[in-house]
Amino acid sequence: MRKLLVSVDHTRCVGNGTCLTIASNVFAHNADRQSVVVNPTGDPNDQILEAAETCPVSAITVRDAETGEELFP
Repeated sequence: MRKLLVSVDHTRCVGNGTCLTIASNVFAHNADRQSVVVNPTGDPNDQILEAAETCPVSAITVRDAETGEELFP
């Protein structure tokens, strides 16, 4: 299984929560109701990528941890 680096751009995140619905073990809301990564291995990679793809403001970036290859966006 490929190890992923997952990050959330807080200048874009509006706290929609879609990522929490799809990958609830990876994302949580902070005090400002913005998503944060709490466990980058908490859900299967396909769920993490789906969460990134469905973010309405494209605030989530996913990279391959070994190669640095950007997988999303």
